[in-house]
Amino acid sequence: MDDDGIETDAWAADEGPRETAPIPASAAWREGDHPGRRRFVSLGDLPLEADPLGTLPDAVLAYETWGELNAARDNAIYVAHALTGDSHVWGPAEPGHHTGGWWHAMVGEGKPLDPSRHFIVSANVIGGCQGSTGPASAHPEDGKPWGSRFPYVTMRDMVAAELRLADHLGIDRWRLITGPSMGGMRAVEWAVTAPERTGAIAPVGSAAASTADQIAWSTPQVAAIQADPKFRGGDYYDAADGDGPHVGLGIARMIAHTTYRSENELNERFGRTYQGDGDPLGKGGLFSVQSYLQHHGRKLARRFDANSYIRLVQAIQSHDVGRGRGGVETALASYTGPALVVAVDSDRLYPLKNSIQLDSALPGSTGIKVVRSPVGHDGFLVESDQLNAFIAEFERSL
Repeated sequence: MDDDGIETDAWAADEGPRETAPIPASAAWREGDHPGRRRFVSLGDLPLEADPLGTLPDAVLAYETWGELNAARDNAIYVAHALTGDSHVWGPAEPGHHTGGWWHAMVGEGKPLDPSRHFIVSANVIGGCQGSTGPASAHPEDGKPWGSRFPYVTMRDMVAAELRLADHLGIDRWRLITGPSMGGMRAVEWAVTAPERTGAIAPVGSAAASTADQIAWSTPQVAAIQADPKFRGGDYYDAADGDGPHVGLGIARMIAHTTYRSENELNERFGRTYQGDGDPLGKGGLFSVQSYLQHHGRKLARRFDANSYIRLVQAIQSHDVGRGRGGVETALASYTGPALVVAVDSDRLYPLKNSIQLDSALPGSTGIKVVRSPVGHDGFLVESDQLNAFIAEFERSL
């Protein structure tokens, strides 16, 4: 289980590349690969907030849709993915998609976000590795992967790209923008960047601005990747399978995954048990929790890209909806549309107090909802009955 899928479900179980094969240097989707259910939109030259060069040339966004846009064009819902998610919100693992839909508990027939009633859209973010322009994409000047040349991107850059997607799809105003974690950050950014196009927001397990503690947790994740000799400064795309920066990426994921779970859940689930018959006390064995984390490190390396991980973590670190806007409270006061803020009571990555601050700063908030879970941040995936009830009630009120 992680920030973008639930292991125990048939669609999201380990249906992607198996752990027996060598780990690829990058698991990024590349031009020429099976497109799966993706569609692609050319964005042209995309201005970048922090890049001295000014633009990301010939940017492309990969996206997926479910349902139909109605004649009034008022039933569109945007689902924004978390750090290692992508556009594949709903659907099975299949050619072009390593894993099943990451939020199928929320999206689907009879679910709160129902394609029989809604036009549901999700895109892989700029800087990602599943079809949108990112470090693994071909540089327009030489056709080689961007690699170390790929620029720093922010949440505002991602939303700027999503705005162009909305234009392309003929969506003047989203009925609802929702998403967990990093996706919730983009929902918040949408509300301030384009309030007239944001009908309502429902950020889940998120924050108005990344805190020093959150930046501190993510910093060693980036350092772990950069310290891997096989990272090669970010230019590793021609390396053979097994010769890429999967060790550093795996360590980064182990650090991150620890923050996705609560202390109590890890203790109760694993305690001090050993993995199998191996004794970890100087005899080469592993504690069960160590084996669990290593599994998730390997699993991510088989479906993600190290450079994208760095750029998206840096984008999360940059997140501050009040930057240059007079602070968080002033910025959010400008958005008066309906808002539902959802928190997980045991979340230690984006703790409840972050959501309380966000909720109190939104004039149109319907009141914070709290998912009760022993799991931690991943509670937004595990406790689908609670979360679905909150989102369904809010969506019906719009």
